[in-house]
Amino acid sequence: MNTMLTLRFDGTHYHGWQPQKEFATVCGTVKAALEKTLGRTVTLHGCGRTDAGVHAEVYAANFRGECSIPHERLPFAINSRLPRDIAVLSAKPVPDDFHAINSCMRKQYTYRVYTSRMRDPLREGRALHWPRPLDIGRMRGAARDFTGTHDFACVRTMGTPVKSTVRTLYAFDIEETGGLVEFTMRANGFLYNMARALAGTLLWVSEGKVADIPALIASGDRAAAGPVLPAHGLYMTGVWYA
Repeated sequence: MNTMLTLRFDGTHYHGWQPQKEFATVCGTVKAALEKTLGRTVTLHGCGRTDAGVHAEVYAANFRGECSIPHERLPFAINSRLPRDIAVLSAKPVPDDFHAINSCMRKQYTYRVYTSRMRDPLREGRALHWPRPLDIGRMRGAARDFTGTHDFACVRTMGTPVKSTVRTLYAFDIEETGGLVEFTMRANGFLYNMARALAGTLLWVSEGKVADIPALIASGDRAAAGPVLPAHGLYMTGVWYA
């Protein structure tokens, strides 16, 4: 049997999804709770790596093997053993060849920035504080230039080895509501720090520090793009399977 879990978590106190011996991770925490629930060792596959401090409104994982608890009851059983900043939302059987990351067709990340002269304690750890207004129109124009299939080397931080830096960005939307600006990016995959660097580049566009996005993409020059923004403003907000 192959089971898919959907999860939601606040990444503030975790060193990302990927298991690490020295640090608490989301995968390690969920795996421990799942193993206590099922009474056996489990290999848990996530739909992607998330950096330390990154949150998820939607995240998918799967594990194989017998599950003695009905799927509709499994989330409640696991959640009783999880800390309050992680929750399993659902569990369902999936085909044997399903794999949370290898079967994933698209992912979506949203980066949140709140623009205010004063910092907001209720948004600390949830969105980046930017003390000046942002030029939404200019940033939307830059976001359109990023959309499509490109070599995104200019917004990649060296980290996990990849065969290619070419990705397809299906949508890059910017919405503003009450001073909260959301950069939502949907792609067939993201390079290391790509989402945070895309959002940082649009902030640089608003500040007039980056002007020509097609030229930036063609150059592949990471130093010419904007900064990698802090992790606490980033959320995984969507994942798609066939």
